[in-house]
Amino acid sequence: MSEPIDPKLLEKIENTHHKKVKVAIVDMDGVLRGKYIHKEKFLSAMKSGFGFCNVVFGWDAADVCYDNVSYAGWHTGYPDADVRLDPKTFRTIPWEDHVPFFLGEFVDDQDQPLGVCPRQLLKKVCARAETMGFKPRFGVEYEWFNFDETPDSLHSKDFRGMKPLTPGMFGYSALRSSYASPYFHDLMDLLEEFDVPLEGLHTETGPGVYEAAIMNCDAATQGDRAILFKTAVKEIAYRHNILPTFMARWNTELPGSSGHIHQSLWDDDRNLFFDANDDARMSPLFKHYLAGQIKLLPEILPMFAPTMNSYKRLVEGFWAPTRANWGIDNRTVAFRVIPGSAKSCRVEARVGGADMNPYLSIAASLAAGLYGIEHKLELDSDPIRGNGYNSEAGTALASNLEQAAQLMGRSEIASELFGAPFVEHFVNTRLWEWRQAQQAVTDWELKRYFEII
Repeated sequence: MSEPIDPKLLEKIENTHHKKVKVAIVDMDGVLRGKYIHKEKFLSAMKSGFGFCNVVFGWDAADVCYDNVSYAGWHTGYPDADVRLDPKTFRTIPWEDHVPFFLGEFVDDQDQPLGVCPRQLLKKVCARAETMGFKPRFGVEYEWFNFDETPDSLHSKDFRGMKPLTPGMFGYSALRSSYASPYFHDLMDLLEEFDVPLEGLHTETGPGVYEAAIMNCDAATQGDRAILFKTAVKEIAYRHNILPTFMARWNTELPGSSGHIHQSLWDDDRNLFFDANDDARMSPLFKHYLAGQIKLLPEILPMFAPTMNSYKRLVEGFWAPTRANWGIDNRTVAFRVIPGSAKSCRVEARVGGADMNPYLSIAASLAAGLYGIEHKLELDSDPIRGNGYNSEAGTALASNLEQAAQLMGRSEIASELFGAPFVEHFVNTRLWEWRQAQQAVTDWELKRYFEII
């Protein structure tokens, strides 16, 4: 399963002045987990892989070990799992003196893709698309809030009273983007050097909010770019004493932060979604693809909305969908069809938040669309015009993580598309997240009950 190694790449690493290489994998929550390894160890790892403790799939975002998964746990002894580095992911980190960097993925003891590895899951779905004759192109957009804080100040304040980078609601502001402009320009310039090119970057409505659109490319590469984008933004922000958050919604009074996914299927240089003779410029293939996404969204929702906080964003009137529905250039629905031209015709999935694991959300989007094509599903409703929140078209989405996870766990189609080992593991990690939240005493409870009840 190892990718072929270009001797020129190994020579380039050997000749760098650095004695170390940074390597990383991605866990179930979309968190980049990595380490620095000596250059000599790296050269060996490129040929035969290396071990990475399997606890990265056995604990949550706070490093607390799950008690309800079979792949990793105290019963396994937490052995090393095999990682293979992907030579195609090579880049250097410009804000770390251009130290070499590679992404890896997990394999089992037969050197086959590990079923619970998010990067392997996306590659599996992409391979299926290629077998069907399609070249999927994806682009991810992120919104996130920025604060005039550091990790130390954030923790010393106990996550209260954070100071936004800029005040007020000021979307698409030429003025606000000039504030902290060294940070703003570093995002554009350093991410370009890091091979995560941005198509656009601007302020969004809300205090200290930015939105970035990652340049579209093939789906697998877009997964890598989107994963690296979030960590890169945080590391670049550290250099400016700025702290970003990609929570889906951090404040009751403010809109949430999205992770929108633009997608289309191509045949070499031809966009298979575009049909100039259709009123909406949608080909029959496009309609089948969209119908698959609409049908399956309620059953695979946790792959777009994976945290407790995700569902605080999926409420009416906050620029996020509440039903599995669609419209043409309509930002109040789950799937926004953008007719555009033969080059730009696409669909935007708007359900994901900035907290999504892009490997999983891209895999979910593509797999659902391919399912619609395979089964020739038809759109069972007209596009929603106007306010999508006033329409009852489309299945209502689960209102919390527990409901969404249980529905996915019962879905035969989810197991068919992603494999039973992945679905079982992922669903149980989401139910764990729900259990942890139920045990927490929140500020809301203290304010409501402490004195009065």
